[in-house]
Amino acid sequence: MTGENQATGLPGRWSDRPYHRRWLWQQADGLYDFFQHRAVNPRGGFNDLDRAGRPLDAAGQVRAIHSTARMVHCFAIASLLGRPGADDIVDHGMTYLWNRHRDTTHGGYVWSLNDDGPVDSSKQGYGHAFVLLAASSAKVAGHPLAERMLADVTDILETKFWEARPGAIAEEFNADWSEIDGGAYRGQNSNMHLTEALMAAYEATGERAYLDKAESIADLIIRRSAGSVGWRVAEHFSRDWALDKDYRGNEMFRPSGTTPGHWLEWARLILQLWSLGGKRHDWMPQAAEGLFSQSMALGWDETKGGFFYTLDWDDAPAKRSKLWWPVSEGAGAAHFLNQHRPSDFHEGSYRKIWNIVANAFLDHDHGGWHEELTEDLRPANTLFPGKGDIYHALQACLIPLYPAEGSLPKMIAESGGKV
Repeated sequence: MTGENQATGLPGRWSDRPYHRRWLWQQADGLYDFFQHRAVNPRGGFNDLDRAGRPLDAAGQVRAIHSTARMVHCFAIASLLGRPGADDIVDHGMTYLWNRHRDTTHGGYVWSLNDDGPVDSSKQGYGHAFVLLAASSAKVAGHPLAERMLADVTDILETKFWEARPGAIAEEFNADWSEIDGGAYRGQNSNMHLTEALMAAYEATGERAYLDKAESIADLIIRRSAGSVGWRVAEHFSRDWALDKDYRGNEMFRPSGTTPGHWLEWARLILQLWSLGGKRHDWMPQAAEGLFSQSMALGWDETKGGFFYTLDWDDAPAKRSKLWWPVSEGAGAAHFLNQHRPSDFHEGSYRKIWNIVANAFLDHDHGGWHEELTEDLRPANTLFPGKGDIYHALQACLIPLYPAEGSLPKMIAESGGKV
């Protein structure tokens, strides 16, 4: 155990307690039960589900690449745990990524499809990051397509997206690799998820080049950018990586202002990167602590609970909805900080986050988690039509059950699937 401040006031960590660990496992198992047999679209890919778990327009549903790739990643984890039926889900998703999303004419992977073919044929850095994550996790789980997909998407990221001068990726291209809007936009969200995927690829292959790229992105977006604005993670940048505080974009993937959930996500990823990199960069633990502290101080609703979706640049809540993924990322970040920088604040925050999950986000009537709540914690569907995603909630439940040293596939594989 490392850390400068030892927890003293709270009686032990929840993540060490058998009851809490059993409860987390039950929540993870419930998520697998909810998605495994309902989300598979027999025509390929996966369905988004409504609140009750019914497919949303299965016949005409548009299937985005990140949704398919996340299901592959999550069920590769299930396969490593020994869950029956998980291998079939991984195979279903990998086949769809390889045979349908992969562009055999121009290379790369198109953003979205329906039964008739591409709906949005653009090549998005965000989507390619999740293909890399899916291929890496599938490789650890032993899927036969994983090696080819890993090599293919790695080549695309290197030759089409990676920009050596800033040490990060460009955002998006048309199907033929021409620039969208003159290539003016650069975003942190795609680079953040690529950092996660690069670490997974490093763990799956042992190739240091993946980790070097992850460290480069983190240095740009966290040490230099977030560090210069008080550990607030800026979302939107110009082509030369100048901060764009006035950007207005897609409210789901590119909301304006700042997004505290991403500060939490980076807090965990930075500590994971620090661990995998041999703890070479002294700024990383300090950055993780700063990101987490700011998210709790500015993003947490002290009156009703939960994290506001976005803040403006004066730190006031802008979009006041409470989404499931920031609390999920907060739980994972608090666990990593409890392992590497244990303190009463980190443990108290961990408990506070799980309390709001249990009391507001778990859907006790239908199963799964509510993906969106109003400011006063009532179920809502303004951004998300139902329950389309297992990824954030599942990882929140499983991360505290394993050492805070690497990704779930790596930790589970090393433990032999033991919890």
